[in-house]
Order: sequence, then structure tokens, then C-alpha cells
Amino acid sequence: MSERESNRKDSRSKPTSAMPAPFDTELQHGDIHGAFGTIRVSDVNPRLTWRRRLLTLLAIIGPGLIVMVGDNDAGGVSTYAQAGQDFGYSLLWTLLLLIPVLIVNQEMVVRLGAVTGVGYAKLISERFGRSWGWFSAGGIFLLNFLTISTEFMGVSLAGEYFGLKPFIIVPIAALLLVGITVSGNFRRWERAMFAFLFASLLVLPLVVLSHPSPTGALQGFVIPGVEGGLTSNSALLIVAIVGTTVAPWQMFFQQSNVVDKRITPRWLDYEKADTVLGAFVVVIGAAAIMMATASAFMGTPEFGHYKDAMHVAQGLHVNISPVAGAIFALLLFDASIVGASAVTLATSYAFGDIFGLRHSLHRGVREAKLFYASYTGMVAVAAAIVLIPYAPLGLITTAVQALAGVMLPSTTVFAVLLCNDAAVLGPWVNRPWLNAVAGVIVGAMLVLSAILVVSTVIPSIDVTILLVVLGSVAAAVLALGMGWSWFNSRGAPPAVQMSREERASWRMPALALLERPAWSMGRRIAIGALASYLVISIVMLAVKAVQLGTQ
Repeated sequence: MSERESNRKDSRSKPTSAMPAPFDTELQHGDIHGAFGTIRVSDVNPRLTWRRRLLTLLAIIGPGLIVMVGDNDAGGVSTYAQAGQDFGYSLLWTLLLLIPVLIVNQEMVVRLGAVTGVGYAKLISERFGRSWGWFSAGGIFLLNFLTISTEFMGVSLAGEYFGLKPFIIVPIAALLLVGITVSGNFRRWERAMFAFLFASLLVLPLVVLSHPSPTGALQGFVIPGVEGGLTSNSALLIVAIVGTTVAPWQMFFQQSNVVDKRITPRWLDYEKADTVLGAFVVVIGAAAIMMATASAFMGTPEFGHYKDAMHVAQGLHVNISPVAGAIFALLLFDASIVGASAVTLATSYAFGDIFGLRHSLHRGVREAKLFYASYTGMVAVAAAIVLIPYAPLGLITTAVQALAGVMLPSTTVFAVLLCNDAAVLGPWVNRPWLNAVAGVIVGAMLVLSAILVVSTVIPSIDVTILLVVLGSVAAAVLALGMGWSWFNSRGAPPAVQMSREERASWRMPALALLERPAWSMGRRIAIGALASYLVISIVMLAVKAVQLGTQ
């Protein structure tokens, strides 16, 4: 039996609700066909041996690793390379801080996907209203389209390093992306993605060949600081590092991909392990690139003068070895393909959520024409934009990653609100400590983006003092919020106790059966203020990008 036939004939349980399907319900319930194994829908037996647990993990693994490694995309590789070339080892500490941010953010959407069976954009639209759904989806459409363009910039620069013209290598990459996605077979797509994930291991020989300074790298990891001091330019890069490592599209992608893979609460622990593994993999890769470029450029005239990823590859060629330059260019191409596939798919998932279209990799082109058409269209237009001559590719890449950092707080806020919605998650709602951690994450992201905004409006301001002031304000607001939350929760009824089997079987009722939660005036003001601040930040980011482009 072919893989396509197995997708059609697997043991599916038919939905019992007569309400309209929120995702592709007729395909959502069925066997899990992972890249490395299958779990039948009827298989509910506990995993009592390590062998069975390992086989189950191999079948589940995929969404977490793909979303994390996809995050080390062309923009990520370029941003980490810029950090190493311009600031040496001094920004390595930012990567360690981002590990818990990655895990917390992505764990929330993993739970939402497994328990609700609904995509992130659809949940926002149904629980908070279509205006907020359009607000979040519109922002992610814009950001993702710009991000996809940076992926093709990476393809173009990598091809140029090897002497390939952009009008040759870019269309080839576009055809490759479309070819691995439109097969109508989830397992085939996931296996293709894993082939590119394994290629990303080239970061290991790259960092070995570069011979980074052990002392410099250790200090960079454990002593927070910025080479040359904190300025508006270094703040922009830090926001870009955050934006490329913890990007909003990741949350949209992983929730929908978990649903598309048919992962249910029974297998949540395995998908959480997949996510944690991916978080460490992405940070190790980012650190390797940052250390390799720091080693290559420190002490040279090019240090502190980043242009774009191709010049980084050429610098590695000259300062380390031709092999190092070639490895970096191959990494850039590989990262571009993985990132473009994941980001474009995240956008197509959101497109299907908002417009109520069939959007599943289990479906063929004939069954989901608009889903695959939106995917192909975005790939084609983004590829065409990159072929425009004399575009400032390095600046565009940094600006796009910074935009992702600015937009992250609002995406995380919606995830926290949804994960505290008992009608949606039932026994799987956030615990208080997780809400506290998420609050710290949102506060830190707002402080960083506020530094970017204020330093753009007032270039002469002391950024270090600004950091202290804004950080103190954020800490005070966070403490007050936690105190208020604790005070209000004192009279709340205790949570209903459920057995492990009951929790594993609990799923969200059909969205149409749920009453939309009422918003207090305070919550409306807070969310409205966040949205307004987001718009102002995006405008100021555009101003900063223009300033850098005209220097």
C-alpha cells in the first residue's frame, strides 16, 4: 500500500458533532503518520518500556524540531553572523536567556493544538472576535511575507557565493519548496524537512574549523554585556536576535502542525519533549554561528562592519579557510529552504483558519486548492521580489527580524489568555507559575521594543539609563499584576480533579457551542493599549531602518 493510500485508508474516528469543522475535522481524527513511525488511533496502551517510549517519540517528533530549526532560517543565520562580526562573543548570553522563552511560548501552543484541534488564528478569531482575529492574522501575514522574502535573499546570496546567478538559483529553490509541500502526504513532507534538518548539522564542523576562543566564548555566555556599550544600534540587533529566535510565526505554525499531525493530549508529553529538544538544537546552532563569525572577524578591518551573509561567507573563506566559507554558504541555503517552507506553511495555515478553508498536508491539491494556491503564490511573489536589483538585503533582514521581536509580545499575550480559558483547555489551563513566567517574557519584550522606539525618537538618550528605568517600571507593573491576580484568585473554586486517563481524553467542545468570554474594562484597555503600542513600534522601527539605510 502506498503512503497516499495509507493516509486515505487509515483508521479514522468520525466526528460526532454536527457543527461545522474548525480545522479539517474529517482528516484531523486518524492515525499519526510521522517521518519515523506510525501510531494508530486505536492505540491507547500505556508505554511501559523504554523501547516503546522511544518508538512513540520517533513517531511524534517533528513539529517541535522543524519549527525550532526552521527558526534558524536565512534571517537567523544572518542575524547571528552579524552579532558575531559586529559584537564578537559579547551577545552569546542572549541565547541562553531565550531557551526558557522558546520552551514556554511553544509549549503553550502545543497544548492548545493538541487539546482544541484548532489553529491559533482560528482560536483568536472565535474567542476574542473577528476584529482581533484579523488584527493578529494581518500582522502575521505581513511579517511572514517579509520573512519569506528574506529566505530567498539567503538563497540568492548562497548561490552567488558559488557563482550561481540569482535568476537561476532562486526559481530552482521556489520549485523545490512547492514540490516538497504539494504532495498531499504529511509523512512525505515531514521526511523531506528532516533531510534538510540533518544538513543543518554542518554548524558543528564550521565552529570546529573556526577555532573560537574558549575564554571569550565562556565570558560571552555568562557575563551579560555589549561590545562597545548599549546603543540604539545594538538594541536593534538584540531585538532582532530575540525576533529571529522566538518568532511569532512559530506559534501559528506549531499549533496548526500539531493539529495537522493529529497529536492529541494522550501524546502531549512526547510533543513537549520534541519542543524542548528543538529549543536546545536551535540555540546550539545559533551559538555556533555567532562564535564562528566572532573568531573569523575579531582583529580584522571587517570587525564591526557587517554587510550581508555573502560577505560573511567570503570573510570566513579568507580569514579561516575556503571550506569554512563554503560550509557557511551551504548552511545559509539549507536554512533558507527550511525557513521558507515553515513560514509559508504557517501563513497558509492561518489563511485557512481565517477564511474557513481546507488546510491540511493530508489533502491533495484537488481537495485543498486554495490552501496550496496561497502557499505557491507567496513563494512565487517573495522569490520575484528578491530578484529586484540593488535591494539593501542586509538591512532588510535585520529590520524584519526586529519587526518579529516587536510583534512577539502581542502574540504571547493572546496565547496566555487562551491558555487560561477553562472552556478551551479545561484541565490543561496554565498553572500560576507559568503565567508568571509568561508575564516576565512579555515585560522583557516590551522593554526591548520600547528602548528601540525611544532611542529612535531621541537618538541622544543614554540607552543604559533608559534600560534601567523601563526595566524598573516593567518589574513594578508585573509585581502589581501578579499581586492583583493572586488577590482575585483567592475565592476561586478549586480545580476539578481528574485522573490521568480523563485528562488524556479531554478535548475542547466544538467552538460553536462555547460562549465567547466576557472582557473586563481593564482587559479591554490593556489589550487596546498593547495594540496601539505595537503600531507605534512598527512605525518607529521603519524610521530606524530608513536611518540606517541612509547612513
